[in-house]
Amino acid sequence: MERNGISRRHFFFGTLLAGAVPAGGFGSTPSLKLLGYKSPNEKLNIASIGAGGKAYSDIHACALTENIVALCDVDDKQASRIYDEFPKQPKYKDFRKMLDKENANIDAVICTVPDFMHATTAMHCMERGKHVYVQKPLTRTVWEARQLADAAARYNVATQMGNQGYSNEGTRQCAEMIWSGAIGNVTEVHAWTDRPIWPQGLTGIPPEEPVPPTLDWDLWLGIANWRPYTHGGPQYANQTNGFYQPLNWRAFYDFGCGALGDMACHILGAPNMALRLGSPTSVECVRQEGTSPFGFPKKSTLRFDFPARGSMPPVKVFWHDGLSETPRIPGVPEGELLGDLPNLRPMSRDRGAGGRVVEPAGPYVGRVFNYQEWLAARQRWQEHAPHMPKPDGSLFIGDKGMITTGTYGENTRLIPVERMADYDFPPKLLTRSPGHYRDWIRACKGGDPACSNLSIASPFVEWMLLGVIALRVAGKVEWDPVKMRITNNAEADKYLKPTFRKGWSFT
Repeated sequence: MERNGISRRHFFFGTLLAGAVPAGGFGSTPSLKLLGYKSPNEKLNIASIGAGGKAYSDIHACALTENIVALCDVDDKQASRIYDEFPKQPKYKDFRKMLDKENANIDAVICTVPDFMHATTAMHCMERGKHVYVQKPLTRTVWEARQLADAAARYNVATQMGNQGYSNEGTRQCAEMIWSGAIGNVTEVHAWTDRPIWPQGLTGIPPEEPVPPTLDWDLWLGIANWRPYTHGGPQYANQTNGFYQPLNWRAFYDFGCGALGDMACHILGAPNMALRLGSPTSVECVRQEGTSPFGFPKKSTLRFDFPARGSMPPVKVFWHDGLSETPRIPGVPEGELLGDLPNLRPMSRDRGAGGRVVEPAGPYVGRVFNYQEWLAARQRWQEHAPHMPKPDGSLFIGDKGMITTGTYGENTRLIPVERMADYDFPPKLLTRSPGHYRDWIRACKGGDPACSNLSIASPFVEWMLLGVIALRVAGKVEWDPVKMRITNNAEADKYLKPTFRKGWSFT
């Protein structure tokens, strides 16, 4: 095996590999310094649309090095924690008013709200020349994803989608291993999750209830058609999640993208990067349980079919959600641990002064486990599997072997893991990330485009969102990416673009 430089196996995919490493890193646009952006030493003034839930950690991750100058949330109760920690910053319920009033003081905006409002909030920001960090899954519909990508280019703003695994060392290792020919031609991928952890497969909507005084329900609905507020009745009396808000909106077609929208941008990140997936020819829901007339099922399996890409052969990608255990996949040795490693799940964060969340040097950036750690993790799993969290992850199946990764692309390793005993990772062909938020902040100040900027994130999300549509219709969804239409199903085609409540359209 070649240890220094690039061995002959690195030409396994020929010219395809050459196109996978743009001269400017993950982006293909020239340095933003030419456009007059801030000095790397000057702090950004960042506002946030959304202050509760995931926005809490997004805000703190940026506050480590930058200024937080304005905050917005439609629900004072959900935002109260972050509001208490940033008492001097102006607070708003309507993001449009915040952008109008604070415009001169804002350089960049975090958009961390329910999926159906991602595109609308981000578009309002970009139109004003603001850089945006938009939480995954970027948008709820394919049309919105394309609109945002076009706007990012038109307004010359720095962007990043919140799929942290794209900044992970393991995601890059996975791509480089596959390009080196470590497992040969990849023709099948499986990705899985135990999500949803919120109710799906709902069949009825509870009666209307009074809107809490802390919540502006009209603003929460945003572009969506009006519907009465409900907390959910007696079964939700002791819960904080409510029927729609603040968390369970993911279960509804009108508001979220189900388990696929929550986790696919993470778990399918390594397959998207390593296999350069592009657009599928078709998507089909091959199994679902616990269906709902207005929301996502309790469990589902989707199949995406991708054509050949350069010298890479056609590949079928399977998505499994609602699982209580890792799927059994033919060819995987009995007792082999796939995906996440037990007791090493990357969901926690180190905390710095004042309890603020610190972006880790760990699983998203550079932590690499050695062979003995993999063996120890597998042994723990085999001994205690019934009492341990069910792992999420992905599996690549090639004609010369298999590779597995964790939720965020971490813990990338060959299967069986004994193959890692004397394995040398290939030379690093891809640039490495300083951290997902730092990557975006650097881009805002004139550095290289962030690794999941919208020129990359939008095509990725587009094919994932076709899976969301396939969950709503019977049979295959056949896709024409050039014309942006579903060619075999008029009902499915209408789900490519959202409807806008009067006064909310950005077209």
